[in-house]
Amino acid sequence: MASKIGQWAFLVGLALAVVFAFVKAGKWEGIVTLVLVIAGLVVGFLNITEKETTPFLIAAVALMATSAASSTKLDVINDLVPNVGTWLQNIVVNIGILATPAAVVVALKAIKSLAQD
Repeated sequence: MASKIGQWAFLVGLALAVVFAFVKAGKWEGIVTLVLVIAGLVVGFLNITEKETTPFLIAAVALMATSAASSTKLDVINDLVPNVGTWLQNIVVNIGILATPAAVVVALKAIKSLAQD
C-alpha cells in the first residue's frame, strides 16, 4: 500500500510540476511550492528503495545541475518562440522542487544505513 501511495505522490507531483509551470502562481506560489515539497517527501519516504538509492541520488543531482545551468540559454528560445523557454525552465525548476526533498530523505536514509553497517 505504501508503495502505491509513493507512486501516486510521484505521478501527481510530476503532473503538478508541469501544470504549475504554465500557471502564474502569484499569491499561491508558496502553496504550490509546499504541495511539491510534501509530494517530494512522500516520494522519498515511500517510493525509493535501498536498491534505488544511488541511481535516484545521481538523477537528482543531474536534475539540480540542469536546473541551475538551463537559465542562461532560455532567453534565446524565448526570442524564437515566446514563453517556451520560460515554461521549460519553470518545469525543470518545479521538478527540482519535487525532487529535492525526496533526495534529502533518501540521502539521510542512506547515511543511516551506512552508519548501521
